[in-house]
Amino acid sequence: MSGSPAFAQSLDDLIPQSAVERPEDWAAQGAPETPQPPAEDPQEPAGSDEQAPEPTVVPSDPLFDLNASLDNLWIPEIPELEPDPEALAFTEIDAPDLVELPDLIEVSLGDELVLAFPADRSSFPEEREYVERFRALSTIKALDSGQETVPQLAARARSDELLLDDILRNYGYYDGSVIRLLSGGRREQARVGSAVDSDPRVRFDIIPGERYSFGRIDLGALDRLPDPDGARLRSEFGIASGDPLYADRIVAQQLNLSVALGENGYPFATLGEPSLLVDHSRLEGDLTLPVEPGGKFVFGDILSNDPEFLSGRHLARIARFDPGETYRESMKEDLRRAILATGLVSSVAIAPREATPPEAGVPGEVALDVTLERAPLRTISGAIGYGTEDGFKLEAGWEHRNLFPPEGSLRLRGIIGTREQLASVTFARRNFRQRDQTIGIDAYASDIETEAVDARTIGLRAGLERVSNLIFQKPLGWQAGFELLYTDERNRVIGGIPRPRQTYQIAGLFGSMTIDRSDDLLDPTKGFRITGVVAPEVSRSLGDETYYVRTRIDASIYQPFGDNVIAGRIAFATNQGAEPFQLAPSRRLYAGGGGSVRGYGFQSIGPLNDFGEPTGGGSLVEAAVEARIETGLLDGAVEVVPFFDVGSVSLGSTPDFRFVQYGAGVGVRYKTSFGPIRVDVGVPLNPGMFDALVVVYVSLGQAF
Repeated sequence: MSGSPAFAQSLDDLIPQSAVERPEDWAAQGAPETPQPPAEDPQEPAGSDEQAPEPTVVPSDPLFDLNASLDNLWIPEIPELEPDPEALAFTEIDAPDLVELPDLIEVSLGDELVLAFPADRSSFPEEREYVERFRALSTIKALDSGQETVPQLAARARSDELLLDDILRNYGYYDGSVIRLLSGGRREQARVGSAVDSDPRVRFDIIPGERYSFGRIDLGALDRLPDPDGARLRSEFGIASGDPLYADRIVAQQLNLSVALGENGYPFATLGEPSLLVDHSRLEGDLTLPVEPGGKFVFGDILSNDPEFLSGRHLARIARFDPGETYRESMKEDLRRAILATGLVSSVAIAPREATPPEAGVPGEVALDVTLERAPLRTISGAIGYGTEDGFKLEAGWEHRNLFPPEGSLRLRGIIGTREQLASVTFARRNFRQRDQTIGIDAYASDIETEAVDARTIGLRAGLERVSNLIFQKPLGWQAGFELLYTDERNRVIGGIPRPRQTYQIAGLFGSMTIDRSDDLLDPTKGFRITGVVAPEVSRSLGDETYYVRTRIDASIYQPFGDNVIAGRIAFATNQGAEPFQLAPSRRLYAGGGGSVRGYGFQSIGPLNDFGEPTGGGSLVEAAVEARIETGLLDGAVEVVPFFDVGSVSLGSTPDFRFVQYGAGVGVRYKTSFGPIRVDVGVPLNPGMFDALVVVYVSLGQAF
């Protein structure tokens, strides 16, 4: 048996004791001669049992001595392997088929990022939405350009590759491919030379592949719900077999179905988590959404946890539904908002509770448990300011909003100002007999002095109304009531002769109706409004009685053009049955001001006396048009509004357009959460001798 080097010796055998005791002296001796392995005796018979002595491995073995000759290395013989008859020869192995990419069109998203899509747009109709979604989520888009960002660009490219693939799956392309290519940077410059643009850039080739579709749709117990509810609710879940497999639609339609269940009498319905099983062989995804309707119910009683404050009976009056109507979640939420709108509570929670279970196809009955917390009921308010039309004004008020439960309020108000002094007491009961209906009585005393009117008045006004407010904008509003006035007024100067003050006793009825199809109370952008007012009155002064009817119609329209709005307004008013001089000056018609014809003072348009003071007329016509233009400043909160106004006041009850004034200007709107703040600068285009050159108006809300 031929010998071989012995590698089984331990490390202690290889290192002599002298090397351990004196390592520096031992290292200085150098390596001894390497003994040669003994040659075989050719005369030794092959079958001899005598063992040949194995060579001793020393530290100078060629395996340890890198300076040893390669001729001294001993390499054991390796037996030949028998060929495998079942293995294919290398020449018989077929080369893999390479997928041929379609023609691609690049979409640049910046200096560093390019997407490439198939030129055939029909193979990926979601391309536009796909790009916009990726643009919003891409990490590369958030990276600043520059050569120093190449490592960051490479790292973010890997992240964006995963993102692109996820978005493909969101649109139902489960077999799509995203190919990432990174070029540019210092290495690219060194490879191709500095003459080329070496800025780093990432390109993603998007190969969507086949789009998957929804397969089987399983909606749990909803599929077993009898018609017509079953068919209606299944149709509300807007996903059917064969529809494109968009993952976003699963979440959206799950929400639609949840809302539909709550709107069709199923307050206790539950929806489990949706699951999607994708079958690549069918190019389909089977959707399972566990739905448990939980029985159908109708509205029952409303129960308050504080009946002495707001009883269940009063809350039922506020509600827009009656007992026995099919339960609707939106009506429950509407009731919660209406209770908050009273201003009497700080928080409200409404919980449906099963009062009677469904039985034999008959819906059950659900009670609404209302839990509310009282809010502070007394309010002290105050304001101080200056306006070009009103001068200085100091206003204070006190109110108790539930002095006469339920919702009976008392309000005291006072004004001290340059042109107006007022003291008033107002009682109002909101939600009187029905939702959003208010009855009120207002007693007041005032002293008003403007360019047109100088009146000291004691009045009583009572009415019933249903009008829009900042919380509930109503498509149809109305007012009806009566008014009693005792007023002492001065007619100023007529024919160059100062007239003494004159007292009037006035009694009248009034009624108004508003059709509102606009989209916002303070800042409308589309739709229209029409308001009509009719007020028959009788006036007694100096022993004479005068009967007349005051009427007015206002109409406005709003037309959007992209983010901008064109708004227009027209108004017509007339006093039928009496000449202007027979009426109290405060009952005559005037034009001019921030809500009328901008560029002119308040009530300054119309017939004038010898001192340029307005005397009022018997008819009025106004028109206005303005453009509300978005500027993009402060995240779109600022608008620029050029406007043009025109107005005419005639002496007779029929307009003759003898006095027509034009005004134009530009305004600024700053939009806030409670409405736009308006600043308008108007210029009279055909001013009279008493008109100012420029007039500024400041208020809350649009001009109309």
